[in-house]
Amino acid sequence: MAKAIHMMVRVLDLERSIDFYRRAFSLKVADHLDFDGFALVYLANEETPFEVELTLNKGREEPYRLGDGYGHVAFSVDDLDAEHARLKEAGIAVGDVKAMQHEDRDLARFFFVQDPDGYKIEVLQRQGRYR
Repeated sequence: MAKAIHMMVRVLDLERSIDFYRRAFSLKVADHLDFDGFALVYLANEETPFEVELTLNKGREEPYRLGDGYGHVAFSVDDLDAEHARLKEAGIAVGDVKAMQHEDRDLARFFFVQDPDGYKIEVLQRQGRYR
């Protein structure tokens, strides 16, 4: 059976992105691999073995075009309101907390943030299918 192990995003500034993911989601550098034309940095925390891979293509200066195909990655948290307040206090732009229902039942509470390169990240209250 297949197991999801990481997602990758291309970034322009490794240090800025590492700092964002550390402050926003307590991710720390698990590995840093440097090559001639690019670098890979894997970020992780104790909560899950799933990692975020940051790819820096050396010498690139123009922002990546995210297009209209990319959706988002999601992180679940124990206390959505506390995380929303913490991120806001840390100076990270957060969207409004929203709720979604399906067939007259509460399905999810969530908000979105964007990383320094514009990738959308959903933050969900840990409940139901969002564990």
